[in-house]
Amino acid sequence: MAKADQRFGQRDGSDQNFDYMFKLLIIGNSSVGKTSFLFRYADDSFSSSFVSTVGIDFKVKTVYRNDKRVKLQIWDTAGQERYRTITTAYYRGAMGFILMYDITNEESYNAVQDWATQIKTYSWDNAQVILVGNKCDMDEERVVPFEKGKHLADQLGFEYYEASAKENINVRQVFERLVDIICVKMSERVDVEPPMVTGAKTTRLTDKPPQLPQNCC
Repeated sequence: MAKADQRFGQRDGSDQNFDYMFKLLIIGNSSVGKTSFLFRYADDSFSSSFVSTVGIDFKVKTVYRNDKRVKLQIWDTAGQERYRTITTAYYRGAMGFILMYDITNEESYNAVQDWATQIKTYSWDNAQVILVGNKCDMDEERVVPFEKGKHLADQLGFEYYEASAKENINVRQVFERLVDIICVKMSERVDVEPPMVTGAKTTRLTDKPPQLPQNCC
């Protein structure tokens, strides 16, 4: 199988040979780690220096699922209020959202409900969402318990993971699960690709052996 991790700027920027293209957004308050989360997934890199995203940026990554080539267009959005009008314009057409807060910052957790409302307001009805409590490597500074995050996710009807871009904990699993959910919803709406339904909850996106994700550090 061809390598699943094609990096933006090499092949994916101009390559049109794919079976599906999913637009994904990472949203949440400023400084919760959205950009670091994206760079860890797309480039397997991490920088401790913090620079606020201005407006919106994106990367492209190609993965494989059931012999289907899935091109992910992943948008990293600014969390500051002054960019909100810009970023919400990108919600339309997004098939999936990673809604992120920082487990060491209660204000970012309290803002989750508002971000969820924006998803409901500006995106299409079947957009899929995963709630992520980021920076779980900083457990000694934790102010939001795992149970509290999980309870909120259950209330909102989202799946929940705790993750760490710095330590590369659950980053790939979050993206894989989100794409999995989107594929399942697609197969439910349009019965065209039966293989997309078979084994939807267990088939991984790459040619690596399946591993059960750990939802908590």
